[in-house]
Amino acid sequence: MRCLIAILSLLLMSGVARANDKITFGLDWKAEAEYGGYYQALATGLYSRHGLDVAIHEGGPQVNHMQLLIAGRLDFSIAGNSFLAMNMVKENVPYRAVAVFFQKDPAVLIAHPGQGNDSFAALKGKPIMISGDTRIGWWNYIKAKYGYSDSQIRPYTFNLAPFLENKSAVQQGYLGSEPFSIEQEAHFQPVVLLVADTGYPGYGSMILTSDEKIRQQPDLVKRFIDASIEGWYSYLYGDPSPGNKLIKAANPEMSDALIAYGIESMKKHGIVDSGDAATMGIGAMSPARWKAFYETMSGLGLYPKGLDVTKAYTLQFVDHKVGMDMKH
Repeated sequence: MRCLIAILSLLLMSGVARANDKITFGLDWKAEAEYGGYYQALATGLYSRHGLDVAIHEGGPQVNHMQLLIAGRLDFSIAGNSFLAMNMVKENVPYRAVAVFFQKDPAVLIAHPGQGNDSFAALKGKPIMISGDTRIGWWNYIKAKYGYSDSQIRPYTFNLAPFLENKSAVQQGYLGSEPFSIEQEAHFQPVVLLVADTGYPGYGSMILTSDEKIRQQPDLVKRFIDASIEGWYSYLYGDPSPGNKLIKAANPEMSDALIAYGIESMKKHGIVDSGDAATMGIGAMSPARWKAFYETMSGLGLYPKGLDVTKAYTLQFVDHKVGMDMKH
C-alpha cells in the first residue's frame, strides 16, 4: 500500500511539473496581421512546446493595457512605440522592453493622389488629422524635421469619412490597414508616407514586462520571447493560416484580403525582419538605436537630459538568432 501511495504521489508531482505556466498577454489593438506571430505561436503549439499556456487579450480604443500591466493584471503587454518605454524611465516605473518586433514603426500619413501632397516636405502648413497619442509621439519628430507647426493639427477619430469626403485631407494611419480600407471603399490608391522612412529612430510593437518578473522569472520570460520569435518566423515565412484563423475568431471584422494585405505590407517594408533583426534575429534591439532615439527626442525637449536610457530595455532575451533557421 505504501509503495502504491508513493507511486501515485510521484505521478501527481510529475504531472504538476509538466503543467504549462500561465501567461496573460495584452495587445495594443484588436487582432490583426500585425499581431500574427503571437497568434501563430498559439495556434501551432509553439507556446505549449515552450511550456506556456498563453492567453492573448485584444486591445482597442477603450482599453489601456499599460495600466493593466502595471496593476499586475497582465504579465506582458505590447507597447506600440519607443515613447512608451522611455516614459516608464521618465516616470521611474520599473517596466522595460524585453523584445522589439517592429524594426520600423508602421505609422503613416495618408493623402489623396494628385493633390501635391506626395511627400512629407509638401505637407508643411497643411491641415493634418492626428490622434492625441500621436501628438505627443512621432508628430514632434516630423514637426521639427519638416518645419510643421501644431496649428496644422486636426482631430483624428479613426473614421475614414472626413478623409474620403475632402480631397485635400491628410490623416495618420497604419501601413497595413487604412490604405487597404481606402482602396476598398473609394477605389483609389492613396499616397502613403511611412514615418520610418524619414529617419525616425523609434522602434514599434515591443513587449514590456516588469523588472520584478525579469529578475524573479527569467526562464519564463525567455521561453515566452523565444516562442513569440518562432511564431513570427512561422507566420511570415511559413503557412500563416493557423494564426489567421485565430485572428478572425478574435476579430470577425478581419477579412482574408485585409490580413493578406497586412502580411504583404510588413514583408515589403521590412517592418519585422530588417535592420538588426536581419542579422541577430526577429525581436532584436541595439543600445545604439535606443540611444539615438533618446538623444533625438531629448533634443526636441520631450525628455529631460540625463535619463538612463538603458532602463528602457534589456537585451537579455534577444539578439541570440533564435528561430533564424525557420526562415526560408
